[in-house]
Amino acid sequence: MTIAVKKNLVSEAKYALKCPNYLDAEYITIHNTANDASAANEISYMTGNTSSTSFHFAVDDKEVIQGLPLNRNAWHTGDGTNGPGNRKSIGVEICYSKSGGAKYEAAEKLAIKFVAQLLKERGWGIDRVRKHQDWNGKYCPHRILSEGRWDDVKAAIEKELKALGGKASSSSGSSSGSTYTVKKGDTLSGIAKEHGVSVTTLQSLNGIKNPNLIKVGQVLKLTGSSTSNPKPSSKKTSYTLPTGVIKLTSPMTKGTKVRQIQNALAALYFYPDKGAKNNGIDGVYGPKTANAVKRFQSVSGLTADGIYGPATKAKIEEKLK
Repeated sequence: MTIAVKKNLVSEAKYALKCPNYLDAEYITIHNTANDASAANEISYMTGNTSSTSFHFAVDDKEVIQGLPLNRNAWHTGDGTNGPGNRKSIGVEICYSKSGGAKYEAAEKLAIKFVAQLLKERGWGIDRVRKHQDWNGKYCPHRILSEGRWDDVKAAIEKELKALGGKASSSSGSSSGSTYTVKKGDTLSGIAKEHGVSVTTLQSLNGIKNPNLIKVGQVLKLTGSSTSNPKPSSKKTSYTLPTGVIKLTSPMTKGTKVRQIQNALAALYFYPDKGAKNNGIDGVYGPKTANAVKRFQSVSGLTADGIYGPATKAKIEEKLK
């Protein structure tokens, strides 16, 4: 049965703020809202506020509501003005993710069916589905990630898609879904982001020692068996966290303890400035670090005050396991 979509589209007067560019979508990006509002409230808030943040659909336990036209881009993935997430993907927000429970579970099930429907309508396969984290590293969809269920969610979408008679996979540009032919101007990091894999994985699969030495016309494997056997990472043993309480003060707290917090948050994709030297890790507990702590707390069910303390330390250690 086709899932009906209610529309509460943003005013054209706000296109310049919310969706200024033409969208010829190639992907669907899944998010968790990180709060407990309904789909109607999420869309109404998004279309009514003065923030540029935007998305196409919100899904709760009962309905799907559309807030942007599907021929307009959304600012939902944090990968920049011309990033493929923002410029080439449809944003789907799953509601009630902060507290979870029965309402969230029902919302996720409806979202799975709806994403499968979007794929079927476009003749796309499961290879077109991305999580927010794939585009800019943000820990989103936070509930799905924290419960270790991203692969399960994708499998459920694929199952629904097959039930609708949809394709198992689809191609994008010169990619076959399992390989990619390098074009002029491509970088390994760009290819990795575009196809939702890590640079390390691409290097391992293709035996690339120097990521800067890829050639136009070279065919890269995107999936398959690695040509080398890298050691599995162990986040649990790689990061030491300080005890006590650290917060934004004047003068600002500096030193090894702050750097330890920043490194742990970066490992969980909460610390910003991925383009900066050393990811911006400077050992200074300034506004940037306090905000990263606050965002982590917000999606982890903690008081979002930006203060690092025992509860935040325990939750970070839990996520790093």
